[in-house]
Amino acid sequence: MQIVNIHEAKTHLSRLLEQVAGGDEIIIAKAGKAMARLAPLEATPKKRQLGLLKGTLNVPDDFDAPLADNHLALFEGH
Repeated sequence: MQIVNIHEAKTHLSRLLEQVAGGDEIIIAKAGKAMARLAPLEATPKKRQLGLLKGTLNVPDDFDAPLADNHLALFEGH
């Protein structure tokens, strides 16, 4: 993490922003006291596309039917 004073930040803002875009964080200080932090923005998540797996999965008709007693006992640790 790099620390720069306000004057240097104003003078070299473009260069500092390039460093931040590369993943670095930069602290801007005034009289040696940290005042602000330049950090890269988080990548925006891609929009989800619904129905992407349509036709590739098969859900049986009895999917939500109660479990058989022996299977239920296994889930309950018996």
